[in-house]
Amino acid sequence: MSKKYNVAIVGANGAVGEEILIILQEIDFPINKLIPLASSRSAGTIIKFNSKEIIIQELTDDVFADEEIEIALFSAGSSVSAKFAPAAVEAGAVVIDNTSHFRMDENIPLVVPEVNPYDIAKWRERGIIANPNCSTIQMVQVLKPLDEAYNLLRVDVSTYQATSGAGKIAMEELVNQMQDFFAFKLSNSEHKAFNQQIALNVIPQIDVFMDNGYTKEEMKMTNETTKIMHKKIELSATCVRVPTLRGHAEAVTLTFDSDVDANEARDILSKAPNIVVLDKPEEALYPMPSICVDMNETFVGRIRNDNYRKNMLHMFIVADNLRVGAATNAVRIAQKWVEMEGKK
Repeated sequence: MSKKYNVAIVGANGAVGEEILIILQEIDFPINKLIPLASSRSAGTIIKFNSKEIIIQELTDDVFADEEIEIALFSAGSSVSAKFAPAAVEAGAVVIDNTSHFRMDENIPLVVPEVNPYDIAKWRERGIIANPNCSTIQMVQVLKPLDEAYNLLRVDVSTYQATSGAGKIAMEELVNQMQDFFAFKLSNSEHKAFNQQIALNVIPQIDVFMDNGYTKEEMKMTNETTKIMHKKIELSATCVRVPTLRGHAEAVTLTFDSDVDANEARDILSKAPNIVVLDKPEEALYPMPSICVDMNETFVGRIRNDNYRKNMLHMFIVADNLRVGAATNAVRIAQKWVEMEGKK
């Protein structure tokens, strides 16, 4: 009989936490006991898991030892991870963290299982495995097989990121502003989640600006890609918030060390793990946010050669940011961890 684990979800009532719970049920993860955790404000709330009602407990330093937690999936914000992840590790749990807090720590692996699953073995150094940024995950899933085939030198990417990337409040803000628009009240509509109106608009800023003129989100993509792929790749990103609810899209230009053929690249990607090629533009078949919601795959299309340079490709990548970009990746890390630990 295979081992089952005591699993904690920190931020169980958040947008990503809710998706983690759904995915754990979908794949029948080997759970002995599920422990949903959240702040004192949410403690006592009831969630449903595998047809059972479970009460969300308050997140404290002691709960990890008291509940003998073995796997702790964190998705409640960087400050929460910084404060409570050490306690989870001290209690003997492996922490899979979905925030930015630990990502660039050189002693903590940053993992996308389709790209660098071997890095999971480094978890014992600090007891923590970091989940990358949502926009990075779907991109590197596509970059990896093409890099192996053609030696990737440079990436230029523009993102079209859904409001859910900024949490439930941001999604609600978009919905409220659209309701105000149809009631002819948009000019008086509040915006708190974003520093600009998001309805009927696009905002070329995600996170704060850095001294180099790029935003923190854009530099996350740059730095995380290098760490995940163990390769210094030139990368320039422009990250844009768009008025969709779920599903990040990316227009990507790739420059390789050798000539590349779009048809061959299409075939390579069609064989890559958890990637779906949708590329029949003559039938209006291409990736869009509306088709990726609740899906665990990354969709790629509009794959085409550059008009001037034989070593460049252009393509469009879309994935559900709450799943592929967060919850699904975290659960896949947990699956790989279980697989590795089970062999010992």
